[in-house]
Amino acid sequence: MIIVMQRNATDTEINQVIHFIHQRGLTEHLSKGKERTIIGAVGDERVFQPRELEALDGVEKAIRVVQDWRIISREIQAEDTIITVRGLKIGAEQNQYVMTMSDFNLPNSNSVFIDPFYQSTSPYTIKQPDSQQQQQTMQQQINLAHQAGQPVWLRIRDVRQLEYALQAEADIIYLGGELMSNRTLLNEVGCLNIPVVLCKDKHHQVDDWLIAAEHIALKGNHHLMLGEAGTLSMERQTPYRLDIEAIVKAKCISHLPIVANISHLSHAYMDKNTLLALASAAGADVIIQ
Repeated sequence: MIIVMQRNATDTEINQVIHFIHQRGLTEHLSKGKERTIIGAVGDERVFQPRELEALDGVEKAIRVVQDWRIISREIQAEDTIITVRGLKIGAEQNQYVMTMSDFNLPNSNSVFIDPFYQSTSPYTIKQPDSQQQQQTMQQQINLAHQAGQPVWLRIRDVRQLEYALQAEADIIYLGGELMSNRTLLNEVGCLNIPVVLCKDKHHQVDDWLIAAEHIALKGNHHLMLGEAGTLSMERQTPYRLDIEAIVKAKCISHLPIVANISHLSHAYMDKNTLLALASAAGADVIIQ
């Protein structure tokens, strides 16, 4: 744990903090600068909470560092990240509503969401066009959106589709939850200089989500957003629900923009307007409809 002392902290107050650390079985690493003194608590910092140290005289803040994510943490960056795409600002309460593009009909929104590689799992559904036709359709849709000045959020469902998305000049790469555990893909998008949405899978926890996002950030791509598109529900007729608890928690501990995809979550007991209100109240920066 890192303890940042106040500028006017006295030697007595510094020694009091060191004594507290020793009482809990840890050792200190002292760093005195011209303006601040920083104390590192070396050992298992889980034996106390940051607020216990922050209650001591002379302590400005205590920062826990045992999490498996640091780059995307608010402990490293307190202010919200803002990502700008074709003049559109995303994050820091710059609420955006994104509409899904159907065929070649441009929706009335600032940006559009395209899912060109969707495949129904039902054996009774008409088969989708082959890969080449999907790529052609995707390119035409992106061109149409760009002509109208609309950024494109493009969902990919396989690592092999990343190349097609880049060639088509998609503005934002959207990774569905099924790709969250694909370490090869996380490494690939981490090496890109393009905004990426990483969706939480329906059975993963927030910690899993943030660890996966940290893998992307570690590779150098900090144009990163966290996406939530539904988690498992206990109701048989409505198997998926918006995980508002995950959105709230991620918003509190990470500075990354949050994207809520409600395009497939509405049902008889939860209409789109209610979902919009829930996503907004939870703190989502972007809502895909």
